[in-house]
Amino acid sequence: MAPDLQPGGAAKRPGLKVLAVTSMLHSLHTYLPLLVLMTWAAAIDLRQRRIPNWLTVLLMLSGIAQSFLPARTVMPFESILGVFAGAAIPFVLFAIGAVGGGDVKLMAGVGAWLGPWAAFAVFVVEKVIGLMIVLGQAAWQGRTRVLLRNSAVVAVNLLYVKDVGLEHATRTGRESRSIDKPLPFAVPALIAVVLVIFRLG
Repeated sequence: MAPDLQPGGAAKRPGLKVLAVTSMLHSLHTYLPLLVLMTWAAAIDLRQRRIPNWLTVLLMLSGIAQSFLPARTVMPFESILGVFAGAAIPFVLFAIGAVGGGDVKLMAGVGAWLGPWAAFAVFVVEKVIGLMIVLGQAAWQGRTRVLLRNSAVVAVNLLYVKDVGLEHATRTGRESRSIDKPLPFAVPALIAVVLVIFRLG
């Protein structure tokens, strides 16, 4: 009997779908502690607008520890490198007061679990999601024009940071608040982690 062909001449392979689902479930099982800790961080950050140190330290240590296990997400050297890369990626934003120290340590924990390149991907996706949330919140509050104006002011200060000084740029960033409450970093970070994990899986 001739194989059942899809358009383009490729034979149907139901087993591939089963393998894909199995691989996805295995990925979720492997990354489950990371997802639990990230969800916990997002819940606290949403309520208190801060991420406790014990939680970020636990995220980092557990990420490094799991890299030595057979069912690991990354190799040990990738995990350690991910800690430093994850902390370095948002450090410029931390220096100007755009993110808090807890956010930097949270990214270090993500790096411990996912390695440096995936941590960078999480950061980029988080910024896109965060931008969408901020734009939606500003539009809801009728402060879109204020947001755009303040963003331009901050961008100019960063562009000429050598002339105006880091302290002035930092103060400007903190004073240029466009929405009522600061965005909880861990919430879009959790969404970004989930998206990156499915992409890796």
